Amino acid sequence: MKQNPFDHVLFFIVIALMGIGLTMVYSASSITSMAQMSDSLFYFKRQLMWVVIGLLAMFGFAQVDYRRLDMLAVPLLVIAITGLVVVLLPGVAREIGGAKRWIRFAGIGIQPSELAKLCVVIYMAHSISRKQDRIHDLVKGVLPDLAITGVVFLLILKEPNLSTAGIVGFSYGLLLFLGNGSLVHICGMLGSGLILGVSLIFQKEYRMKRLLAFIDPWENAKTSGYHIIQSLVAIGSGGVWGLGLGQSRQKFFILPERHTDFIFAIICEELGLAGGLAVVMLFLVLIWRGFYIATRAPDMFGFLLASGITGIVACQAMINLGVVLSVLPTTGVTLPFVSYGGSSLVFLAAGMGILLNISRHGASQNALIDMRRMPFSSRHLENARQMSGGRRHA
Repeated sequence: MKQNPFDHVLFFIVIALMGIGLTMVYSASSITSMAQMSDSLFYFKRQLMWVVIGLLAMFGFAQVDYRRLDMLAVPLLVIAITGLVVVLLPGVAREIGGAKRWIRFAGIGIQPSELAKLCVVIYMAHSISRKQDRIHDLVKGVLPDLAITGVVFLLILKEPNLSTAGIVGFSYGLLLFLGNGSLVHICGMLGSGLILGVSLIFQKEYRMKRLLAFIDPWENAKTSGYHIIQSLVAIGSGGVWGLGLGQSRQKFFILPERHTDFIFAIICEELGLAGGLAVVMLFLVLIWRGFYIATRAPDMFGFLLASGITGIVACQAMINLGVVLSVLPTTGVTLPFVSYGGSSLVFLAAGMGILLNISRHGASQNALIDMRRMPFSSRHLENARQMSGGRRHA
């Protein structure tokens, strides 16, 4: 198959977000690094290491034909589920903040849940693309994949990590919708998911406190509402143009998680509304490019794979920004490519590499002309299904 140049717009957006992340991680963490490690560059140097590894992963997957992942979907899912089981074994994972999410090798922590998000998307793209003839059959077409998603969901929830488990559930629902799934089945799962989510919130006291703090943070301004209030103070302090790079006041041990989950608040404080909007625009263009690449994929597997990877980034970014802006209750989701953290950055970068490879196999059409073809276009799905079926028979 003829290969095109990879999508340069997507590539440079990812590089830009990583660059912004490195800069802001240093700015937000320098005081903490000096106080805790006697080295103002401690977190910066670790993030730089993860950026280098992430770039290598992105370049590596960009060179590997994405269709090989179709054959590796089952083994990758088994590896991901094994990692989720191992991290729950007594004595294997170190408990941090009441959660067991990291497996440590030579002082480096890996989160199996981050790998699981990508592997679930690969497997579901593989499964849904191969069962188009029975995708409306609840027993044969939906329940097997729903059961696998449920197993991954419960293992991640056990860590506990409700937000990441929710992203896994969202990714399956998105791929089922884009893969010609029945709207009746999808609406049923959506309703069941909402009921499950509410019940899970009421089961844990700390989740209830976060929800109440979201409704009225000033009721408990020094406890459960503190995070949200200080985030809004940081954002409001930046004004339009910000206090200046490196001039944050909230990073002086006032705003918790300042270089991880709440780094966007520091961005707005130092770079103002202009800097915050620039980051948001980068994510919007990245999401557009991701779904645009999906619409140009030569087969159903590529279409679903590109859509699922883009959906993960979109969902994660929206949750993080919603939390920081107090539009959503506080939860532990990082801002893709920007927040401090290795596992999320590396596996999302690998996903971007897969997207870049899919873009090399797409139809050579102008993006502005081809925007009329939405990802859920029935015409595209039918053509993709025929191509995918023809390739399998061949």
